[in-house]
Parts: sequence; C-alpha cells; structure tokens
Amino acid sequence: MFSNLSDKLISIIKKIGRRGILTEDIVNSTVEEIRITLLDADVALPVVKNFSAKLKEKLVGQKVLNSITPEQTVLKAVYDELVELLGASENDSNFRRGKILMLGLQGTGKTTTSAKLASLFKNKFNRKVLLVSLDTYRPAAIKQLKVLAQNNSIDFFDDFLPGDTPIDIARKSLSIQDKYDITIYDTAGRVHIDERMMDEVISLKKLIQPKESLLVVDGMMGQDAVNMAKSFNDATKLTGLIFTRMDGDSKGGAVISAKYVVNCQIKYICTGEKISDIEDFNPKRIASRILDQGDMRGLIEKTQSLDHASLQKTLDNKFDLESMEAYLVQLTKIGGLHGLMKLMPGMGKLKAQLDQPAFSEKIPFRQLAIIRAMTKEERRNPQILNASRRRRIARGCAQEVMDVNRLIKDFEMLKRVMSKKFAGKKVSLTDVFRR
Repeated sequence: MFSNLSDKLISIIKKIGRRGILTEDIVNSTVEEIRITLLDADVALPVVKNFSAKLKEKLVGQKVLNSITPEQTVLKAVYDELVELLGASENDSNFRRGKILMLGLQGTGKTTTSAKLASLFKNKFNRKVLLVSLDTYRPAAIKQLKVLAQNNSIDFFDDFLPGDTPIDIARKSLSIQDKYDITIYDTAGRVHIDERMMDEVISLKKLIQPKESLLVVDGMMGQDAVNMAKSFNDATKLTGLIFTRMDGDSKGGAVISAKYVVNCQIKYICTGEKISDIEDFNPKRIASRILDQGDMRGLIEKTQSLDHASLQKTLDNKFDLESMEAYLVQLTKIGGLHGLMKLMPGMGKLKAQLDQPAFSEKIPFRQLAIIRAMTKEERRNPQILNASRRRRIARGCAQEVMDVNRLIKDFEMLKRVMSKKFAGKKVSLTDVFRR
C-alpha cells in the first residue's frame, strides 16, 4: 500500500546524502518536498501541515554528529514523526479477554475480519473465542460467519430463532459468556451512515457493554474512510480501528491520517485474504516499512510460526521431493519468498525484481500441486521422472510440462546447494531459509 509513498520519501532523503551538510536551506527544501509527497499520497491537509511544521522545527538547528550523516539525521527525524503520527503507543497486547463489538459499512470486509480476529486470538494467544452474528439484514450474512467459524474450528452462537432481532440474539448470547475468554459480535453494515444504524449500535453497546468497539475500515477508500471513521467515532465512541486491504495499491494516506483526524488508534491491519492475514498495528514497524528499513520483528514472527520440528525431521533424512514438499509447505505459511523478503531492510530498491513472476507467492502452491500429482515412488526417486511421466504429472495437476521441468530444475538446484553447504554436518532449518 505504501510503495509509491515509500519510493518518493526515500528518494528525497537520499538526495541529502549527496550534499554533505544539513543547512537551513536544505531543511526547508526537503520539508517542502516531503509536504508535497504526503499530499500526493492523499494524507489529510491538517495532518500534512502538522507533520511539516514539527519536522522543520526538529531539523532546523539540528547538530549533525560526526558519527552519522545528514541523510541519517533526516531519516531518523522523519521516522520519529511518522511513529508519532501513526500513534506513538503500540497496541495493547494485554487485551486478551472481554467482548468486542465489530462495526462498519457494507463492503469493508467486516464479517471476514471478525473471523480473522477470532482466529488470531485463538491460535496466537490460545484464547477460547465465540463468534456471534448480529447481521439479520444482509442475506446470508449469518451463514457466512458460521461457515468461516466452522472452517477454522471457532465456536459460533446459533441458539436463536429465525425472527430474532440483533438485540434478541445479543441478549441470548450473554447467557453463555462465562464459557469464553473473548466474544466477538459482528454487527450489521449499511451502505451509508444513518440514524437507524447508530441507534441500533448504541442499543447494542448498552446491552453488551463491550471492552472494545472496533470500526472496520477499507484502506482503499482513501480520505472517505477517514471521514466515515470520524462520523462513527462522533456518534458512538470507538476504542480502535481495523484497516483492511492493506495489501492493495491505495496511496495509504487514510492510514497515516486516521489517528490524527479521528483521534482513535488503529489496532489491527489485514494484509491479505487468508484467515491468518491479520496483525497488530505497530506504528514503529509500519514507519520502518515506509522508510524501507524493513521489519525484522515481523520477519522473526513469521519464521517462528513455522513447524520447525516437522521440517527439521524431514531435512535430516535423504533430500528428495517429499523433503521439498515440506519446505514449500512452510514457505507458503510466510507468504512465499516475496512475503519473506519484503520484510528485510533495503528491499524497496529491489521492488521491481521482487514483483517479477519468479517471486510470485503463487509459485509454491503451483509446485506443491505438481509434487502431489506424483506417485510416492516418483517423489522419493526423482531420477525416474522421464518425459512420459512428466507429461502425465502435468495433466494430473492442470499445469504445463515446462512447469514440471522447472520444478525439477529448482529441486536439483536446492539439492546441490544443500549438499555443498551442509556436507559433513547436520542441516539447519535456519540455514535452509538463508540459501
């Protein structure tokens, strides 16, 4: 989402490095360029004015130490102001018990986000979660949430009658609250904010008394999203925001403006379509990504989510296509090579290369399909894969023969790398992901 903004900010800051010294004229011209860049990124005007004034105040008269360059001085100042703007305080990770009321307009991904949030609490924090749908207006809304709950082994409240209102359903669900650490209520969305909608939300809040009232906002909406969030917050006090579609190509100005304009902290962001594509909103990590400083904490969290014991056991044995299958399964969990590398510092300048088909997150899934179209004998003895077998495998997984050939080539390359690098010693999982 921030790729265009990131490219421009980095370009502006890098020009300072070629000037050698941080003068007042350089500060003024740099701040002006950053101001224009933020406006182009659809950041709200009051936010841009405040950001520019504080950045200029911080840089004018700033002493540049011998140990750092003017470029590094400006980079640090921009980073600090971005963190402050996004919300200096990080998400309250101690909140792992209570009731959550999910709010938002239709089409923002509220129902799916409710399931993602429930999955996050269940799998990452080992909480017992209940999902409750209060959307009796949109056809199949209740069924949608129920299916998401069933597919992800999350409890769903369905002890109500077809004619029950949202208030009726909420009241009935309160009778089993003690059985759960967290209950998430998915309320009805509307095409626009209206008096009836707000009256219903106020009534539900009074009945449920949620610890969190979270508004789900579509990050692709731009400043309209911020205005909508402000209207919600004015009418019914919010405790946080969740931005969806953060993997899209929006300018990102709404996310940067939200905390300042709405006076409400962003709590979570959704970065994809998978149930696991949700994370705590961390201002420091987002600011670091915008300035192409990477996200090492995010990188560590991704690698920690892998099934290390299972993969290590596979790697300790003969490396064959079954071993490669285990490797690919783990790779898909962290978003493929693209998902892994975009968290590393300095990857912004390689954006064009990372967007090439060779780094597509679909490749591991395609290669898994090819391997799973093979017989057990073929997976364990790849040398028997002649032309006839490769044609049969390609037909079996709806791929081209050249895709099968490419997989075998990748397998042979990985096998050679591992055999040379790890000759005479036990294979390390960390080393495999560093290949």
